[in-house]
Formats: sequence, C-alpha cells, structure tokens
Amino acid sequence: MPKTVEEINRKILDRTVRVLTADRMPDLVEELGAERAAAEVDVVTTGTFGAMCSSGVFLNFGHSDPPIKMTRIWLNDVEAYAGIAAVDAYLGATQGSEKPGTESGGAQVIEDLLRGRPVVLRAVSYGSDCYPRKEILGEVTLAGLNQALLCNPRNAYQRYHAAANSGERTLHTYMGKLLPGLGNVTFSGAGELSPLMNDPGLETIGIGTRIFLGGGIGYVTGSGTQHDPQQGFATLMVQGDLKCMSGEFLRAALFPGYGASLYVGIGVPIPVLHAGIARAAAVRDRDIETDIIDFSVPARRRPQLGRCSYEQLKSGAVRLRDRDVPASPLSSLHMARRVARTLKERIEQGSFQLSLPAAKLPAQGAAGPLAIRPPRPGPFFPRPGSRVAAGERIAWEKELCLSCGQCLGICPAGVFRRDHDWQVTAAGRHCTGCGRCDRVCPTGAIHGGNHGR
Repeated sequence: MPKTVEEINRKILDRTVRVLTADRMPDLVEELGAERAAAEVDVVTTGTFGAMCSSGVFLNFGHSDPPIKMTRIWLNDVEAYAGIAAVDAYLGATQGSEKPGTESGGAQVIEDLLRGRPVVLRAVSYGSDCYPRKEILGEVTLAGLNQALLCNPRNAYQRYHAAANSGERTLHTYMGKLLPGLGNVTFSGAGELSPLMNDPGLETIGIGTRIFLGGGIGYVTGSGTQHDPQQGFATLMVQGDLKCMSGEFLRAALFPGYGASLYVGIGVPIPVLHAGIARAAAVRDRDIETDIIDFSVPARRRPQLGRCSYEQLKSGAVRLRDRDVPASPLSSLHMARRVARTLKERIEQGSFQLSLPAAKLPAQGAAGPLAIRPPRPGPFFPRPGSRVAAGERIAWEKELCLSCGQCLGICPAGVFRRDHDWQVTAAGRHCTGCGRCDRVCPTGAIHGGNHGR
C-alpha cells in the first residue's frame, strides 16, 4: 500500500521508522520483491563524497565604522566576488590564490573558516558619501561573520565519465593524475550509493528536498548547472548553513597541476512511497555504466576509449585495448558510506525529518557547447543618444523609466509626477534647468536638466 511523507515523518518522531542504506537495498528487493520491500522499508539513505568544483559560499562580513562598500575582496590572498552588496561576497572553491608559488584556493579558505581558523580579510573601495572608508585589513572567523551560506551551483552528478590518457605525457586534470599510454583509469561518483542513481526519475528529489550537506542540514534549491537528465547527467543545486557543518564532511582538496576543489558530503533520503521507488533504489553497481574518455585529446568531445560498469571500476581494473588497466576512484567510497550511515542514524534518532519537494526538477536540460559568435564591430551595445526637444530643458525616456520615484522629491518645479498607481510621468516644458535631477535616475531615463549649473 502506498505511503506518504507525512506518515513516514510520524514514524520518525515516534522512532518506529525503518531505514536502509542504498547499498543494502538491492539485496532486500532481490529477496522479497519490490512490493514487500516497499512495505518493509520507509527510507533509503544515499551518500556521495567527492570533489565538487562547482561549490562556494556566500559571506556577509557586517559593516565597519566608518562603513565601506567593498569593491574587491581577498581572503588569505584568494579573491572573492564583491559585486553583490556593500559587505557581501561569494567565494568560489576553485578560485586560486594570488600569492606566488601556491596552488591553494577558495576551498582551503572555506575549510579554514569551518575549522575556526582566522582568515585574513583585505578589501578596498573607491569611497562614496555613504561608504567613505576605502580599505580594510584584518582577521575574521566564521563565528564573527553574520552569515556563511554554502551555495553550490552543481553537485552530486548522477553519472560521471571515467578518465584515461592514451598520450605520451602525464596529464594533471580535474580527474586526477593520468599516466601516459593508458597507465591508469580514474573515476568519480559513488555508484549504487549516489543519490540521483537511486531516484533516476526525480520523483522524490526536487526543489526544497531536505538533505544531508557537509555534516549539517541543507536543501536542494534547484537543478544544477549542466543538468541533463535525459542523458543520465542530472545535477543538483544545493545550499546550507556553513556554521552548522563539519570538517569531517567538507574538506578542501588540491589537485597538483590543476588547482583547488572541495570535497562535499551529500546524502539524500529517498522516501519509499511505493514499489516503483523501491525498485529504482535497488540499483546495483553492475547496472550503472559509464564511458571511459581519452583526456589526451584537447577537445570538448574527447574520444571514447571504452565503456564499463561501476562494478568493474570498483574491482580495481578495467579492460582497455586487450589489457587490464588499473582503476581508482577520486571520490571517497568510504566517506560516501559514512554519509549514508550517518543520515540513517539521524533519521532513526528522530533528528532528521523528510520534506516533500515544493516543485519538481526539470526532466529536460542542457550541457551543450559554448554558443558564441565573433564580436560585432564598433562599441558593444551602443545606445542612441537622447535629444532634448526644442523648448524643453530635459529629455525623459518612458521606456527606460522604472517609476522608482527618485526624481519626485528632488524636482522643485514639479516636472515629475505620479498617478494613482505610482507610475511616474514627466513634463519637460516645466523644467527650470536647476540641475537637481542630473544623474539622479538609476536607469538613465533623464537627460539634461543641468543647464542651471
């Protein structure tokens, strides 16, 4: 009989819920069948722990005295993106350090913050009337930040290509060190433990799904970038409070010759609502296949050297060109199991409840090539100049106006007015040329008006 998430959550609260990790589910379904297994198990816990380059953290530093609008920000010599607000920044895990001779990056700064280590903050500004300060230098800690929100645009790949190198020199890549002459194969992902392999139809994983993230609680906020479920490459965008996470399940990494990355522990609980979900969660490593790609070819579509299952990859060797080639994971299968087991324990203890998705993830996506064309000659996106009509001192462009109202209280001649719906209009013939409206419009809808200056 079908179950609901509400029923499962009641079982979690009264400690009668039945939870199984994803690597145990296949044996149960084989023994009992999907119908009986669905009756026996309420939740299947999944887990993955791999280098997820598309990761980062939003930070709010708080205002200094006097205040500053940070226009460039560095944390331990790693630049963070400052184009958000005065004291907000986004630090990407793969952003490299500007310190000569070091390959560390944003991931190392994120781990330093998580482990309570002080981080050097350096920021500069152009200075303004409301934000007069022009520079800041000092140490900050995670505890002293207002917010630290881990926000990862693309995590938990459903399926990942394996990598090899048929060339003549060693390659240093995001898939690790690849030896020449097909000396080794590397792969990523946790196979039968991977969240999106246990819910390939995205029936229970969607926007708003509560997940295990970095040792704390996180949420799926949407489909990740390069989400392409039709090709078996679904991805997740996730977020959670960095202050509630653990250094055990969020670790900085450094791939020599490539750069920084962040190992992220993600576990997604799969509510077993009916037999179809139980059947999907019984996937085995032998059922999951992936292509082995030749990284020696410098092209977006690298040639395929072969195809194999995760069972073969996890065995330690795969067959390529009539010989056995050593295979090793980049992801930590040990830690993926720990993620799944830890999530299982928290559900059984009543400290982690499930959530229904607020919306489904899209069934279609795209991971195509860069769509670009040669730049057009001349200035980029030139905007025609506005002319001031005869007998008027200003020009007002209705199509640019947002009706924000900044001009209303600053004009002494009543040139700018609003109707009952707060839509702004202008009568340029009333303009006295006092110049108060000069540059006040945030969208450039007002031109002229500075004749009296």
